[in-house]
Amino acid sequence: MQKTKRYDFRRIVDVCMVVLLLCLMSYQVTGEEKHEWTGITMTLTVILHQILNRRWYASLFKGRYNAYRSVTTAVNLLLLGAMLVTAFCGMSMSEYAVPFLYWTGGVMYVRPTHLAMSHWAFVLMGLHLGLHVPLMAGKRKQAGSRGTVATLLCTGVAGVGLWLFLRNGMPNYLFFRVPFAFLDYEKSFWLVFLENALMLSAWVFAGAQIATLCLKRNRQRMKKPSLIAGSIAAAAILGFVLNTAFPGENAADFDTAGWAAGPEAQEAQSVQTEAPAAVPAQPQNMSPENKEFRIT
Repeated sequence: MQKTKRYDFRRIVDVCMVVLLLCLMSYQVTGEEKHEWTGITMTLTVILHQILNRRWYASLFKGRYNAYRSVTTAVNLLLLGAMLVTAFCGMSMSEYAVPFLYWTGGVMYVRPTHLAMSHWAFVLMGLHLGLHVPLMAGKRKQAGSRGTVATLLCTGVAGVGLWLFLRNGMPNYLFFRVPFAFLDYEKSFWLVFLENALMLSAWVFAGAQIATLCLKRNRQRMKKPSLIAGSIAAAAILGFVLNTAFPGENAADFDTAGWAAGPEAQEAQSVQTEAPAAVPAQPQNMSPENKEFRIT
């Protein structure tokens, strides 16, 4: 009974982490102060998650590493690292939650690092969740037509999530291509939350398929590798096709020349973005008159 309660509590913590992550990725509707306090809550929840799963760390150097264990270990450690860096950088820019830590790492440098690492944490969180899906759903596996419909539905949702991921310019944030986030402040909270959930589901789907492929080496009854690769390819094709047919404004048009030149050039560029709309050198998508996309 006690073991069951402990398991249920761990699942509650896991769900809270996912919800908090989706809220953190909804900066344009939460605002700075709520974003900071949500980040503090997320950090404490991550620490609690590590304590509840402390036995996993004790077993790192024990036993044999197969493909599945190797992949999950790598993703888990990378996710933990990304979250720690994100938390540190976020606290270094804090104005409300922990203002006494402001400038700890130099805002000019921690801002792009926070932006990139938070999006890597988002991707890795999706993979982390997906890697556990085959084991959690193993006993509830749908067979026949129901299984086919479920696979097609998940593939479609993942494709839409990938489209939103590309449409919102997420790859630019992952690889430090832009120093600021381009956000749509006119969307409602639930629409932003839904889009984030769909984008996360794309990586959950990818993680689940990777886990299934790894487990295939040890379990002969798993689905054929060709079907797994086919479902991933179908989701990817759907996402790229939708992105080609319905492209959206994102950070891809941002002029990164100043950012690549160093902090001084970035500071000059940020001053330029605050200039009146009448200044000819100001990019169109960063005009104060364009209320749809703002920089944060």
